[in-house]
Amino acid sequence: MTTISAQFRNYREPTKDEAIRSFFNAPPAGPGEIPPTGKDVVEISAVMSLRGEEQSYSGRLYLMPPFLAFISLDKKSARFTLPLYTIRRVEKVNSRAGMFELALVLWHQMKINVQLTSLRPTADAFCAQLRDALKAQLPQMKRLRPFVRVSYSEHLIKEDGEEYMDGEDDVKDGEDQGDADDVQEAKTEFLGGLGLTFKFPGDSKKLREKSKLKLWKEYLRTHGRNATLVRYPSVQRLIQVGLPNRLRGDLWETLSGSIYLRFANQGMYEEILAKHAGETSTSTEDIEKDLNRSLPEYRAYQSEMGIGTLRRVLTAYSWKNREVGYCQAMNILVAAILIYMSEEQAFWLLEVLCNRLLPGYYSPSMHGTLLDQKVFESLVSRCLPIISEHFHEVDVQLSVASLPWFLSLYINSMPMIFAFRIVDCFFAMGPKVLFQVGLAILKINGEKLLEIQDDGGFIHLMRDYFNTLGDSAHPQASDPRMRAITNFQELLVVAFREFSVITDDTIIAERKRHRNEIVTGIESFSKRAAVRNLKDPGQFKKEQLGAIYDTLYRAICNVSASGSGANAIAQLETTDAQGRAETRIDIRTYRIFLSNVATWARDETVVSNAFVERVDRTVAEHELIDRMFFFWDITHRGALSFQDIVTGLNGVMFNDLMSNIEWFFTVHDKDKDGFLSRDDVLQLSESLLFIFRNEIGDAYLGAVSNFMANAFEYGDALQPQINGAVEVAEGERPPEPPTNTPYLNLATFRMVVLADELLESFFDADFSATFKLELAPGPESPSETPGLMAGIGGLLSNLITDENKKTLNRFADELGKSIGRHQVTYRPAIGKVDRDMALQEPKLREPFVSPQMRDRSMSSGSLTSAASNSSLPTPSSELNAPGFLPPQLPTFPALPERTPFAIDEVKDDDEDDEDEDDLVVTAGDESLDEVDAFLQENAD
Repeated sequence: MTTISAQFRNYREPTKDEAIRSFFNAPPAGPGEIPPTGKDVVEISAVMSLRGEEQSYSGRLYLMPPFLAFISLDKKSARFTLPLYTIRRVEKVNSRAGMFELALVLWHQMKINVQLTSLRPTADAFCAQLRDALKAQLPQMKRLRPFVRVSYSEHLIKEDGEEYMDGEDDVKDGEDQGDADDVQEAKTEFLGGLGLTFKFPGDSKKLREKSKLKLWKEYLRTHGRNATLVRYPSVQRLIQVGLPNRLRGDLWETLSGSIYLRFANQGMYEEILAKHAGETSTSTEDIEKDLNRSLPEYRAYQSEMGIGTLRRVLTAYSWKNREVGYCQAMNILVAAILIYMSEEQAFWLLEVLCNRLLPGYYSPSMHGTLLDQKVFESLVSRCLPIISEHFHEVDVQLSVASLPWFLSLYINSMPMIFAFRIVDCFFAMGPKVLFQVGLAILKINGEKLLEIQDDGGFIHLMRDYFNTLGDSAHPQASDPRMRAITNFQELLVVAFREFSVITDDTIIAERKRHRNEIVTGIESFSKRAAVRNLKDPGQFKKEQLGAIYDTLYRAICNVSASGSGANAIAQLETTDAQGRAETRIDIRTYRIFLSNVATWARDETVVSNAFVERVDRTVAEHELIDRMFFFWDITHRGALSFQDIVTGLNGVMFNDLMSNIEWFFTVHDKDKDGFLSRDDVLQLSESLLFIFRNEIGDAYLGAVSNFMANAFEYGDALQPQINGAVEVAEGERPPEPPTNTPYLNLATFRMVVLADELLESFFDADFSATFKLELAPGPESPSETPGLMAGIGGLLSNLITDENKKTLNRFADELGKSIGRHQVTYRPAIGKVDRDMALQEPKLREPFVSPQMRDRSMSSGSLTSAASNSSLPTPSSELNAPGFLPPQLPTFPALPERTPFAIDEVKDDDEDDEDEDDLVVTAGDESLDEVDAFLQENAD
């Protein structure tokens, strides 16, 4: 709940280096992988060409250890991301004067020529850093051979008896070694998913599987594969036509970049499963509930083999990413991925999806999904204004249908063979594909959408459209080629041609624009849910409960922003009385919260110099605050829930005189036996001195001194009766009792407090008044200094960062000290003596109990009767209330069950032979071009 929202609020835009790495699907550099200059990403202008290809491309070359990446100037013609451990050799090419050209020989014996088009010193510096980075990656190269050997792309290149090219070192090996390698290769099995056992969805003949494999084999042979894939213009067309089933998992992890994570963390998946074998959590319980609801129409998930595979991947990820654990729709996504990928491949692809491609989609607050729904609504309003206006008029919620599209990548909405085509494009081109396809769906069905009047009609229309994606888009056309165009082909053409204006930059800009609105909505929803779920609100009004929540939330945000949120926020996997999870805060976060509520729990100094006047605030630390934390922790869990905090504040803010005295006594009664020991009395006195530490004058100091004198006088008078000791002979001094034995009861404590006018006033009204339910000001308040310098100071406070503000304040303080204009004043917590000058320092009073009365009380036991009649306050059963509950977002109606489609029937694609002469596939381009030409001819 609050922790997820706090991290979302503290979101920062990625730096340039981080954005470049994300664009190339490159994980952050690890230890020892930064170039000597200390700069993460080094870039240079370059011209790239591939051996065997005449076309060359101008663009930018990036060195971001352990990767070397290139992107053409148009950002779509040519692109590669090469791990440095795949570069076998770097050669300098003899070129024209003034030109600097390198030839990179890759693991698969490909050669890429890179011409550095910059000044010679810049090129030399780039080459020097490249050389150092390559040397650092030499140990990783030894791990590459067994890693790539199990990729299906390697098997595809070798299956026609072609030479296995994995580096020239293998070619130089002796014949015997080569024979041994051949035997080992024959025994090696390539990675794959459940589809290898349970068959892939759809009819292989209709999907033209063999033709697609043939085209991809030609491309991979000349443009690299798995870790060395180079993306040329033709690869995007091949992807849009659809990936072959057996190659789909291999290409998904290559296009998404998860292959680099899998290489860098080999064995981690098995280690996580082994480490947490037999353990359970809230996430594992939720996983078990959804296993049988994950693509049940696919045969693999009707067997224990498929269910077990899905369980292991989801469970392993829930242990790796405990903050996310397991969330709605994650089971559908992983179930689909496992059809084409092994468990380890699916595990790392899920990591990329949750952390980089779709951040915040699969989280308790679903903030990423909610943000993109707002972005999608904005794009619909911009691109399809008539449909958007109609939806507003009839009050149709676009997210009712579109949220499941985004959350499941369309897998849960349309037949799988079509949804996987969209997923292919998603991994190749990024999240913008989800928006482009969504807009195309609405445009194609525009006329029918203008007739709907409610959400039910919208959902029904979309379901009918997805059922007809395999039908002809123009069944009445006279041209047979036009009749062969399906609704899905038309959908892709509209998405990628008409909505090509929706770019990655468009999505990023829209997310920035709507982020604050989503944050506010999440916080408002969380507050309402938390306040509504309180079992005992006490005497607080609804507005006051909201103020408590806001203050608590600000404390959590402050701890998270400090960089230590993981240690400062306790995430307890416990449940309350209703079986719902609780979120609790630890003592460090509690100190920050209390400093924003109680004036005495913080130190505020008014700093004035020759330029500005500001208020500096620091969180105070004292044993009284810690005692209050454990006193409020009635369940003894070492952390406080929202309910605990509300109950604790209710027990101190609405008290009268006697109740406050009793509360203060109980907080300091360490062993809860109804008596204060001598140590407790001393600690109580220190607590009073801590509260009064910044008060002006000596009145409060004198009141505490009188309190101690009277407390020990009355305590000593009662001590013989309490201990049952014999009377001491006249003239002898009674022995000092142990410091940890019962010494002062509640009745006597009340009498000591009431003996002092200032303490009586403090407990009557002042103590409760120190708790203020209002948002405390930040570390600095606006300048109160009139004049030009005050205006400049206020302007600077809005323009510079917090760190720069601190630097400027230090400079102003030093300058103020040098000219004698620097002054620091502590703000009092109560300030009563300062406001009411008529209140004088209290004088010492005569004890209420005279020596004669004390002697008579020892003999008659009159004082002890008061002690016997007093009893400790026992917390009522109402205090044992449920904890702070994270709000649950509403369950959306489109996600529970996936509609079964007949076209998803599994066919045996191993025994069906295709007639290659009947198939016309030219780089996957022809069908889309025909659809595009037809749409242009019939645009009117």
